[in-house]
Amino acid sequence: MNTQQKLKKYLAEIQKNDKSGKKINAILQLNPNTLAEAKAIDVKSKKGKLAGKIIVVKANINVKGLNASCASRVLEDYISPYDATVIKKIKEEDGLIIGMANMDEFACGWSGETSAYGPTRNPCAPDLVAGGTSSGSAASVSAGFCDIALGSDTGGSIRVPSSHCGVVGIKPTYSSVSRYGLIDMTMSFDQIGPAAKNVTDAALLLSVIYGRDECDAISQSRSNPVPSRPSAPSAQTKVRLAKSSKINLVNVQKTPKNLVVGLLDFPVNDKRIQKLIDDKVEKASKKYGWEIKKIKIPYLELSIATYFPIVYVEFFSATRRFDGRRYGKKIEDAAGPEVLRRILGGSEISKAEHHGRYYNKALKVRKLISEEFAKMFKSVNCIISPTVPRLPHEIGSKISNEDMYSYDALTLPYNLYGNCAISIPCGEIEGIPVGMQIACDKFEDEKMLGIARAIEKI
Repeated sequence: MNTQQKLKKYLAEIQKNDKSGKKINAILQLNPNTLAEAKAIDVKSKKGKLAGKIIVVKANINVKGLNASCASRVLEDYISPYDATVIKKIKEEDGLIIGMANMDEFACGWSGETSAYGPTRNPCAPDLVAGGTSSGSAASVSAGFCDIALGSDTGGSIRVPSSHCGVVGIKPTYSSVSRYGLIDMTMSFDQIGPAAKNVTDAALLLSVIYGRDECDAISQSRSNPVPSRPSAPSAQTKVRLAKSSKINLVNVQKTPKNLVVGLLDFPVNDKRIQKLIDDKVEKASKKYGWEIKKIKIPYLELSIATYFPIVYVEFFSATRRFDGRRYGKKIEDAAGPEVLRRILGGSEISKAEHHGRYYNKALKVRKLISEEFAKMFKSVNCIISPTVPRLPHEIGSKISNEDMYSYDALTLPYNLYGNCAISIPCGEIEGIPVGMQIACDKFEDEKMLGIARAIEKI
């Protein structure tokens, strides 16, 4: 099947299953030039790594000529004048962008329900949330609207919906993928990453977008990492010889040997979820001879309280550009309640900072948590846990703030530390997918993919 044939198949599926009402509502805008672009790819004599791959992009990533709305009325008329670096790399490798995906408004949310264009529905259970904030990206893959999707991950925003929708989702190492062209929510957490039907496809897209970009001041290669937090690079780091900064797809297909797997000891209210994880890890241990080690991370219970003060302050700062003068509408005039709540929270926390009450304390605890992760990764090769410690709720149902925060309880700690993490399907409970999270140390994305691929084969 060539690119044109595959594209027509996906367009027909979107037309059939992505309208309003009880449909998925994963796609906000289709690319009007796809047929011409697909034809151009098919006639090429030498095709790129992504030739034939149809890709959906989260609506907070700039794609030239399309609407990077952030699923908000604030930017509903904003047409991207340029391609984000990740989009430029995808196009260079003949990937075809089919459209822009729904999301929580300005990436503020947990469930995909805060979009100004209505909630994204879970293709596996349409009355349930798809998960946020990259809801449309994961749902598009799950519903069969594309091969791969791009999302952004602040505290689990790719991994949580990937878990709920039964697909693979990756948060790469912080700074390993350029964020030039991303309308980010929290600059010290956000990372662009793929969602896909399997580890191999996710690794393929990651291999294309991975690596240093001069347009992004914090981006770096895995071979010559420059710590952006908490300290300046050492002389030894600066002179380290450069090696490949790409993902080796051949290595991803190899089964890692002699692993010590850290099985995270963390309270999960739904014991059925933890049992699925434990059973899968035990099978992997028996098949591959991996050692399983139960672990606890000190201060992990403080992650949520640490994460949100930082998010609110950085988001408040980022939104000051949406003043209605250069593009779009003034954010305070056109945004939804969750966005306004975070703006107000960031404003109030910022006022308190001359006493160092919240933000500065959160940064100190973040450093403590990061130090504990760094120590732990010296004794284990990876850390495995459920991706989400609960099942998705019904769209429109009222749940407590505590329950809503719990969606990210196991994913956001890795955004605090900045390492890589992946969610892969692990099984189902009452027909609802459950994801397993596998995390490795910073710039060990290739190792993480190899472990995920090995477990996926069981």
